[in-house]
Amino acid sequence: MQAKPFEGIKILEFNWAGVGPFSLSYFAYYGAEVIKVETSRRPDITRTGSPFKDGIPGAERSSYFSWTLGVKKYDVTLNFNHPKGLELAKRLVAWADIVGESFTAGVMGKYGLAYEDLKKIKPNIIMFSTCGHGQTGPLAKHPSTGFTLTTLSGFNSMSGWPDRRSCTLSAPYTDFVSPLFGALALIAALDYRRRTAKGQYIDLPQHEAALNFVTPLMLNYAVNQRELTLTGNRCAYAAPHGAYRCRGNDRWCAISVFTDEEWDSFCKVVGNPPWTKDSKFTTLLSRVENNEELDCFVEEWTIHFTAEQVMAMMQAAGVPAGVASNAEDLFQDPQLKHYHHFHDLDHPAIGKCAYYQGPGFRLSEADYEVARPPLLGEHNEYVYTKILGIPDDEFVQLMEDGVFD
Repeated sequence: MQAKPFEGIKILEFNWAGVGPFSLSYFAYYGAEVIKVETSRRPDITRTGSPFKDGIPGAERSSYFSWTLGVKKYDVTLNFNHPKGLELAKRLVAWADIVGESFTAGVMGKYGLAYEDLKKIKPNIIMFSTCGHGQTGPLAKHPSTGFTLTTLSGFNSMSGWPDRRSCTLSAPYTDFVSPLFGALALIAALDYRRRTAKGQYIDLPQHEAALNFVTPLMLNYAVNQRELTLTGNRCAYAAPHGAYRCRGNDRWCAISVFTDEEWDSFCKVVGNPPWTKDSKFTTLLSRVENNEELDCFVEEWTIHFTAEQVMAMMQAAGVPAGVASNAEDLFQDPQLKHYHHFHDLDHPAIGKCAYYQGPGFRLSEADYEVARPPLLGEHNEYVYTKILGIPDDEFVQLMEDGVFD
């Protein structure tokens, strides 16, 4: 196996929450040395996110934090409100190739750590900033979370039933799409620095990045002045199209029939009952117009089988279908097991857990590395004494002075 592609790259991470850590985790998976900076006075907000081990809250017991940081990173604590804390932060900047931060616009500048300040420390530094609305503009100073940005970006307007208000998505969707842009921008910046010996500043507004994923909505309005209407699981060009109840407790299988060929195959799977010959269902247009009645017939058939059986029979006939998976399904999924997606790791507070995930892609010439999430300030001594070279007695004094709070 060849060397990992980002070996030798040093990253200083002032990020917290989701997008910032996710964006830089790709580099940690494949060889980069990453130092995450926190403060015990206000640790990464995901450390306070449930579920907790045994339901007991604690900074080291959060599965949510494990999910955002199940990758090898050093974790140090640093008190920015202490003058010596800022001095150490600047020494870490001098060590780094990339500095990442995900605070509201202007926070880093308040501490003298804006891009113009960092360039004075290291002229070819690459700085990566990501927040809700970017560093400039009328909304730049507005704090944002993934849930508020998911709403502002239009995702919630796509989910719901015609006779009800739209549904809030179960997760901060922008937290999952924005890091893709961040990682690609950083790879481009590293290549640019390799060719020119120059660094640069990357400003990633998560709201703007997310809009790339709602392009059909914007195009439909720009071209036709047409607003999206909620349709639940329905589709204007497929029927049946929905999630259908199956045998068992709260078990469902999604089925989508787009073409006449798929309809013929679907009919064969369900045994060609008389209703499949009804003129209400002989064409795609008629099936869409009679969706409600069609859904009832489909569910009268699916309820006699498990979701897995329905999926297998439909897929074997060339009809798109998939189990509406719960968490247990995911851990038992044979495809995910084949790719060794989940990793068993031991954690000092949580114990052995199979939750840790890989990056979601594989490189042919390099393997990735996962690791349990670090404890708060776990690597203070190593980073400050070994990487920065602070003498042991000075390290102890700085600790007593509250520099590492």
